[in-house]
Amino acid sequence: MTDHSTDIAHTDTDQRMMAPSLLRGWRRKCPNCGAGPLLKGYLKVNDSCTVCREEFFHHRADDGPAYLTILIVGHLMAPMLHVVFATWRPEPLTLFTMFAVGCVGLSLYLLPRLKGALIGFQWAKGMGGFGRE
Repeated sequence: MTDHSTDIAHTDTDQRMMAPSLLRGWRRKCPNCGAGPLLKGYLKVNDSCTVCREEFFHHRADDGPAYLTILIVGHLMAPMLHVVFATWRPEPLTLFTMFAVGCVGLSLYLLPRLKGALIGFQWAKGMGGFGRE
């Protein structure tokens, strides 16, 4: 069995680093070890990590990832819509098609990553069931 002590963050919530936890969550990996998968489907969270056995079933991501996705996509696409319309004046159907595809694609890309990052944030801060017993 290999020693993962250099890869695994401290389980003490005072020692958990925020940036690596967020990055591991963004990559949809375990915020503790960074090796095991966090999600078993598009948005379904594993009950525990297959590598380090960290439990995830008590996370409280709820509507946070969807809210952040809407916030980011809206703040990116609305100004872009204005710039494209003011600069090139495309046909309305063309404009709608481009931005509908862009909004859906960006939303589908961001949603699982933001869910992972939010779970990583909760883990790093010891929120919910991620705290010390």
